[in-house]
Amino acid sequence: MATQTSDLLAAAAPRTVAVIRQISDDQLDLPTPCQDYRVRDLLNHLYEVVVNFQALARRSSVTWADKPDHLTDGWRDRFETETGRLVEAWSDPASEEGVSPGMGMPQPVVGAMALLDLTVHGWDLAVATGQPYEPAPEVLPALHELAAQLAPTARQMGVFGEAVPVDGTLPELPRLLGMTGRDPAWTPR
Repeated sequence: MATQTSDLLAAAAPRTVAVIRQISDDQLDLPTPCQDYRVRDLLNHLYEVVVNFQALARRSSVTWADKPDHLTDGWRDRFETETGRLVEAWSDPASEEGVSPGMGMPQPVVGAMALLDLTVHGWDLAVATGQPYEPAPEVLPALHELAAQLAPTARQMGVFGEAVPVDGTLPELPRLLGMTGRDPAWTPR
């Protein structure tokens, strides 16, 4: 990616944080476009992404097996704080050098994966809770490139669903969502 990961994360983060701040406790059990995830589950997953990718920026090991409930008192403020720490962790130029010992991928790809989760799950949570969502436009070209690169492996691992056909003349976000296995027209049932 030509633009530093931290710059793209800094552009994307406030948009997702704004969505999360508006999620009410009575919306935590709503379905999301991620088939097996309710809003609560997706929030906990995204919290783990934000925290674990801070460690990955420093080439530290992470554990994805723990599934704590982060949605305790002050969780919205803590999410915003941790998202700021994510941006800060990736602002160190060393975070973009070499290969991740934990992921076995180039560090810029690892950072872009955090950006993808922050952006796509921001949309997931917004549509699940009836909020508008407009991603930072500068992140979309990098995310299209990343999603195309990761799609075959991500589908095998169950990270992406099967691609959803999307009209190629649609804006970048619906096309990205389709690549990651989401129906851009999804609505809660």
